[in-house]
Amino acid sequence: MSNPRIIAGTARGARLASVPGDTTRPITDMVKGALFNILGADVVGSSWLDLFGGTGSVGLEALSRGAAFVRFIDLNRAAVETIRHNLERTRLKDRAQVIQGDAFAILKRPPDRAFDYIYIAPPQYKGMWQRALHDLDENTAWLNADSWVIVQIDPVEYAVQTLAHLEEFEQRKYGNTLLVFYQLRLPETS
Repeated sequence: MSNPRIIAGTARGARLASVPGDTTRPITDMVKGALFNILGADVVGSSWLDLFGGTGSVGLEALSRGAAFVRFIDLNRAAVETIRHNLERTRLKDRAQVIQGDAFAILKRPPDRAFDYIYIAPPQYKGMWQRALHDLDENTAWLNADSWVIVQIDPVEYAVQTLAHLEEFEQRKYGNTLLVFYQLRLPETS
């Protein structure tokens, strides 16, 4: 697979370094393009939490397209160094923060800010997406009222989740990639 690239915005065409080894699974240009077509102009001025950041491809694409801020989190030192390198390469580091840390431990803490988009794309087949989703469901202070949580998984990993505060509202499948969209459950009216 060739190195991922930025497909639109101020850093369009920039090739991104990949994380050495096989611990990450970069999003394809087709899936990334489809995702950002769904989000459209809402990306401009938005804030993102890119959990399990990997190469940083999704958060970098958001920055290139006008997001105000992206926080990348990854436990893997090689991934963190790759994200920092890619931020330098694309000249987008002034609106980003990179944290090397355990996403699950971080999600349990009181947040310092709420985000418009939270992107969850962990290592596959380990149930990590479910754990992160449930952690967010238990600590919704990470979310603004109209935030979206977007999960990127292999379709075989999908299972309906029973959540108190978040609800699934959309799925899009692209080959062996499934994007699942969640939002805060609207209060029931009587």
